[in-house]
Amino acid sequence: MKFLRTFILTVTAFAATASQAQDIAFTNANVITMAGDAVVMGATVVVSGDRIAAVGTDIVVPPDAMTIDAAGKYLMPGLGEMHGHVPRPDEPAQYTEDVLFLYVANGITTVRGMLGAEGQLELRRRANSNEIIAPTLYLAGPSFSGGSINSPEEAIAKARRQKDEGWNLLKIHPGLTMAEYDAMAATARELGIRFGGHVPAEVGLMHAIDQGQETFDHVDGYVEYLRTINAEEIDADALAHAVNRTIEAGAWVVPTMALWQNLFGYIDADVLDGYAELKYMPPGVVQGWSNRTRRVHGSPNFDRAAADKLIEWRLHVLGALHRAGAPILFGTDAPQVYSVPGFSLHRELPHMVEAGMDPYAILVSGTINVGKYFANEDAFGTITAGSRADLILVDENPLEDVMHLARLSGVMVRGQWLSREALDAGLMAIASRYAQ
Repeated sequence: MKFLRTFILTVTAFAATASQAQDIAFTNANVITMAGDAVVMGATVVVSGDRIAAVGTDIVVPPDAMTIDAAGKYLMPGLGEMHGHVPRPDEPAQYTEDVLFLYVANGITTVRGMLGAEGQLELRRRANSNEIIAPTLYLAGPSFSGGSINSPEEAIAKARRQKDEGWNLLKIHPGLTMAEYDAMAATARELGIRFGGHVPAEVGLMHAIDQGQETFDHVDGYVEYLRTINAEEIDADALAHAVNRTIEAGAWVVPTMALWQNLFGYIDADVLDGYAELKYMPPGVVQGWSNRTRRVHGSPNFDRAAADKLIEWRLHVLGALHRAGAPILFGTDAPQVYSVPGFSLHRELPHMVEAGMDPYAILVSGTINVGKYFANEDAFGTITAGSRADLILVDENPLEDVMHLARLSGVMVRGQWLSREALDAGLMAIASRYAQ
């Protein structure tokens, strides 16, 4: 089939070594640099290897460069998925490559993987060296939870082991005792390895902030903290206190708003089952998601009013964090219940808008903020000379309507260009496999 041949050729070209790479120049582009909110109209961006070499309106295109005419389109940094997952090494290799491609096909060029598994560091190497089509991966190790840690000593040993193995951060799951959490946190600070994720119930939001937890994923801990003050309605002073403490500590929040609606039964299963992007996931996975959702709705303990209230409070918290200037990192927790990698981006955006975030603020959460978070690893998240060449070419201005991010003419990841034709070929190949 033509699309399959096109995809195979794309994979082969993507795996070419950097020494064989040709300079690429985007010309006549409207450039959203994310170094500010201005758009540089009719600009040229030159990419050499995996770096942006030059940006401006008076740039001379290298004579041997591949030229991409971006007239009328908007060039911006690639997006980060800051609470993503990548398959474990014991899962099928094709499924792993499909998941990573789905991220890229939707403009996700960086993924912070938040549930590591033994052997996954080799996948990180293959992805980041262009052996496969994939976002740049930064990975948390296997998580610290009530099921994996049974003493402070185990927490200390696991933190030291993950630092030695080369994981990018430690992942916190529920169930840790206060003593276990504090031992992990103290060791992480000593070793200089960051940690983030959930807030264990015994620990609580304020203590986690005090201990230096760097990211609060799923807005975890905030609603729980507010409910200790008043279970019936949000206490404005308590919310302001939580927001101010977050900002003072330099902590980040990863919202994952759409997934929480899926998990807690806010959306009917029939609606979720109609998502067009489900064709890019294995049918067995999709059926599992559907079965789970129907069990939630069919449970005698399901409380629609409580689900509605939870979602309302989460939106209120995100809005308050945004208005106060707390740093937000874009994330969706894909692949998870009805959150298909990459496509979950477009499910998340409306909830961020509903919380009061304007298009520029949303783009900041997925570009320059991601670069700031990973500033110790590399330079990216803006279109500036020397930054990693992670770019997306958007057909219409996402600063006017952030949903325009769904209309891509192509994606560049680490200097490797994937045209719309190549992206479509890859998507068709995935859908065809699962249709069979």
